[in-house]
Amino acid sequence: MAETPGTGLIPVCDDIDTAGFFEAARQHRLVVRTCGRCQASIHMPVAHCARCGSWEGYWRDVPGRGRLHSWTVVEHQVHPAYPVPYTIVLVDLEGADGVRLVGRLAGAPPLFDGQAMQVQFDSLGDDVVLPNWRPAETADSHSST
Repeated sequence: MAETPGTGLIPVCDDIDTAGFFEAARQHRLVVRTCGRCQASIHMPVAHCARCGSWEGYWRDVPGRGRLHSWTVVEHQVHPAYPVPYTIVLVDLEGADGVRLVGRLAGAPPLFDGQAMQVQFDSLGDDVVLPNWRPAETADSHSST
């Protein structure tokens, strides 16, 4: 990741293994690397499948929904571009077994385990778009406790 003044950290978007992920994000699509032979999700994205050894991978669109697996509220500022508090979320991705993606929410919103989450696409400038997460607007987004 590189740092751009005033914007914080910017991902390297032209890496051979992850460029397809960031290209899809620029188009507001969420994708996961998938094995063309056994259909396993390959995450972190690499050129070959760890399950069957195939080099026939491709980027597959996924729904952009998931369930909150874990989260932590950051209250000690570690970088000037990220004012506290903020919440780091880990989301189990729907449609891609075993894939979890990380996101960042402003503040310390009320969250609960298994909460429905929805992808949003944050523009970071310089033609960089990053998939991020927010609580989904569904009936099961509210804790029953």
